[in-house]
Amino acid sequence: MHNEDTPRYDGPRELAQSLSAFARISAAEAPWNQEGLRADSEYRDLGLATVTNGRIGAKHIRALKPFTDPTGWHWHDMTGHYLYVLRGSVTFRFAGVEGDVRLNAGDGLSQPAGVPHNVMWRSDDLEVIEINEPAVYGTWDLDVPPAPWK
Repeated sequence: MHNEDTPRYDGPRELAQSLSAFARISAAEAPWNQEGLRADSEYRDLGLATVTNGRIGAKHIRALKPFTDPTGWHWHDMTGHYLYVLRGSVTFRFAGVEGDVRLNAGDGLSQPAGVPHNVMWRSDDLEVIEINEPAVYGTWDLDVPPAPWK
């Protein structure tokens, strides 16, 4: 994409002056673990948090166990929340959005940052890439479903 406007910073830059580090992450360097939000899934850190000083996080997430119940309404204190489905499918509900939002393999979603949502269903083979801004964030549960789901 070419832009006729003024760049945001002086460039081009040398590698040493880049705004993010050069890094290549292999699967061997990113082992699976269960240190994530959901006990029925496993997670692999893709290394963006380190090279962006925590500005961006990226995880490869895959289902471990069959899905039994919706996650419950919750929200994250992020400024950006992106999801890309590699395999399987997942169904969400979002506050302020009518109807279920279903994603299948090959679909992406910019989740509205900070907006309550509920994972209603996922396939047993679900695999996604999740990108968050910032890399470390909090998650809060809601006691009452938001509109239009009350």
